[in-house]
Amino acid sequence: MAETFTYKVRDRQGKLVEGQLDADNAQLVVSKLRSMGYVPIEIQAAGKQTLSKELKIPGLSDRVKLKDVAVFSRQFATMINAGLSLLRSLYILAEQTESKPLAEIANQVRMDVERGSSLSAALSKHPKAFNRLYVAMVRAGEVGGVLDSVLLRLADTIEKQVELRRKVKSAMTYPAVVAVLVLLILTAMLLFIIPMFEDLYVELGGSLPVPTQILINISSFARKVWYLIFAAEIAAVFLFRRWINSEEGRKRWDAIKLRVPVFGGLVRKTALARFSRTLSALVRSGVPILESLDIVAETSGNHVVAEAARDTQAAVKRGEPLARKLEDHPVFPPMVVQMMAVGEETGALDEMLDKIADFYDAEVEATVDALTSLIEPLLIVVMGVCVGGMVIALYMPMFNIIKLIK
Repeated sequence: MAETFTYKVRDRQGKLVEGQLDADNAQLVVSKLRSMGYVPIEIQAAGKQTLSKELKIPGLSDRVKLKDVAVFSRQFATMINAGLSLLRSLYILAEQTESKPLAEIANQVRMDVERGSSLSAALSKHPKAFNRLYVAMVRAGEVGGVLDSVLLRLADTIEKQVELRRKVKSAMTYPAVVAVLVLLILTAMLLFIIPMFEDLYVELGGSLPVPTQILINISSFARKVWYLIFAAEIAAVFLFRRWINSEEGRKRWDAIKLRVPVFGGLVRKTALARFSRTLSALVRSGVPILESLDIVAETSGNHVVAEAARDTQAAVKRGEPLARKLEDHPVFPPMVVQMMAVGEETGALDEMLDKIADFYDAEVEATVDALTSLIEPLLIVVMGVCVGGMVIALYMPMFNIIKLIK
């Protein structure tokens, strides 16, 4: 059944034209308008919201995953390389991508390009999906006429970032799960198990061993003010998140993470791999070095590394070599500084940065494997000590049960 659609288009002279058409669906309206030589801007069913917009619940279904952006980039590069036009490629991507938020963004980008915007300018309107790194590399690809190569490079860079995150999460997930499990077991024992023994020992009378008495006192206190403990935990989490989201808090927290035993090395290697990979991709794509350092500082994920990048940017502005200023920042090992210096001298900085990134990717993988094999038995021991210690403390009076009975 035909519906009435209102439209806004631009004619061949660029003038805005509005009107109405009857058609079975919006795609037929678009086809009709294009056959008339118009560029569609907005198609809207009479009495309804713009069709290009979907109803969304704030905070839900609007998150674009890095993995989806990587797939988007690789498919985009393939179509551009095959000779498809920019608009047709964006139209196909919007139709076939599995991520609804990304599909909507692709549609909006296509509409902006149709209105005469450059691809990089259209992408920059959607920072949640396409960060400054992505936009800068696309801009360089547009200027150099190598958009397909840049998109493939972006896909490789993003996929390696996703893999790096997966490795780090795999190292952190197991300890977090075991810690939560231990906390739940200890809480259940304090609130439900220990009171049963406390009643038994009160009936028996007599004095209790010091460990048992301490455990019973802790249990009694926890049962009386459990709501205060719960509120304090929530408040502590809230204040901690607020602190690390502040400028000073983030700076201190990132510095602390680098000094944490065992995990500090993993954080450092991850930050160096990300720094090297991002800077390499930008330099190879033809992005100016000052802008590259600014983007690296913004996307580094660690305030200490970001500060080093900005400090180096200021030094490069004064005419100093890139690697020389990095020596002043302990987060960069001598090997990284020397390899970057050789890369600058030989004109192969991007290749050296790639080698550094590959080295630290391998280091992260080896560290994750080592941590997994080390942490598993360590956490089992911790769980055994915590739970076993409480059980032993509870049963210590049983060894003196004869003396307690009157």
